[in-house]
Formats: sequence, structure tokens, C-alpha cells
Amino acid sequence: MMRRALRMLASIALCAAVTVHAAEVRLISLAPHLTSLAFDAGAGGAIVGTVEYSDQPPPARAIPRVGNAFQVDLERVVALAPDYVLAWASGTPQRTIAQLERVGLQVIAIETHRVLDVADAIRQIGALAGTATAAAAAAREFEQAVAAFADREPSRRLAVFIQIDDEPLYTVNGRHIISELVERCGGRNVFDDLDQLAPAIGMEAVIAAQPEVILSTDDTVADPVAVWQRWPQIPAVADGHIYTVPADLVAQATTRLLAGLKLICADLEDARSQRAEER
Repeated sequence: MMRRALRMLASIALCAAVTVHAAEVRLISLAPHLTSLAFDAGAGGAIVGTVEYSDQPPPARAIPRVGNAFQVDLERVVALAPDYVLAWASGTPQRTIAQLERVGLQVIAIETHRVLDVADAIRQIGALAGTATAAAAAAREFEQAVAAFADREPSRRLAVFIQIDDEPLYTVNGRHIISELVERCGGRNVFDDLDQLAPAIGMEAVIAAQPEVILSTDDTVADPVAVWQRWPQIPAVADGHIYTVPADLVAQATTRLLAGLKLICADLEDARSQRAEER
């Protein structure tokens, strides 16, 4: 009993030390997913300013806004006196980064192209905020959870059309993180070779690609099954393999990707099982 009590006290003391240390570092996040990752890294309390749509986890909604993903209020950022400004390397406009650096602020550009970049970002933010221990644990847990899907290599990959908007019709190429989720679940993005990250495409191209599965984000159309019935010549439509996945779980490089990965894998397994039964 005494040993357990001592371990609990030590744990509480460690958490308190981490919290105090994190509070001593002031961070501003210029992307919603970086704000979320800061909380994963145990550094949510260090975020003194962020941008619009930084709403996960819920405590992030109370953090003061300094602008949006494309433009920030420079005076407000300076007034918050951050030690570091977290920028999205491929998303934050270079002019914004240049403006911040010109006034002497230290901008840390963090890239999150691939799923496992999430773990790297968590560690990087933890190192900045002084919460490296908590960040390392969270990153390791994420990596282990992702690795659990590594053995899901089917004998044949299902051809998948990823729909992220309907008017006009938009998809993603192979560099997009949603495409990687599909790949990890045994699918193949039928438009993985396009140049643009999120290009507009014509319905003729979708019909020609003959996808076996259509995966639509839930902010695209309310009832994708009903909408796609107009094109029964598409295998996914003819077989009823049209699925919806919450955009919040797949659109941003956060630890919520795990939930999105689980759903996509379940959808593709459902489609694969039905095709096997039909044979």
C-alpha cells in the first residue's frame, strides 16, 4: 500500500512539473491540426493563441484566435509574446511566415504529409514545450496503433474513388493523407497518379476508372448512395459499395486518423467480403 501511494505521489509530482514547465513556454499555432497535436503532446496549456477551426479537443475552443489558416493579425500575435509560432510547412502561406520572422518571432515549420508524420510532430512539439516525456509516450502509442494495421495486405487491392466534394466533383491524389489511409486498408486510389493534391475531375473520368468502392466524406453530400444511383455502370454503384466517413477523422493529420483508419478498413473489408460471397 505504501509503495503504491509513493508511486502515485511521484506520478502526481511529475505531472505537476510537466504542467508548470509547459506553462512557462508560450506557443501560437497557425493550423487547427497543430493545435490538436499540441494537446496530444501534453502542451495544450502552452498554446496562447491559435487560428479559426481549432476546435479539437474541446478545450482548444477557448484559446484566443489570431486569424485563420491564410491570414493572421500580426499585432495580436506579437502582443501574445510567444516563444515559438507553430506553422504548417506546406499550408501556412510563406508571406505569413516571413512577416512573423521579420518582427523577430521564431517560427517552427512542422510537416505532416504522411500518417506517421503525426508521431514526429507530437515529439517535435513536446520538445519545444518541455513535455517531451508525455509527447514520446503519445507518439509511441500512435505508432503502435498504426502498426496494428500493417498486416492487412490483401491478395488484390480494391479500386477506390475518394470523393471530398460534389459540386464540382473533387478527389485527392496519392500524396494526400486520405489516400494513404485507403492504401493501409488494402485499397488503391484510382486517381493516385494525378498531379494536384485535391483536383477537380469530371464524371466521365470516374466512370472510366471503374472504382469498386466509393468513399465519400460526410461533409460532401447528405446521401451519397442516392446521388450515385444515377451511374449504375460504375461497379461500386452496381454492387452497393458506397461508404461515408467523417471528414473530421480523415481530413487533418491528427491522432484522430486512427479512428478514420479503423472505419475505412471496416468499409473495405465489408466490400471485399461481399465480393467474395458473390463469387
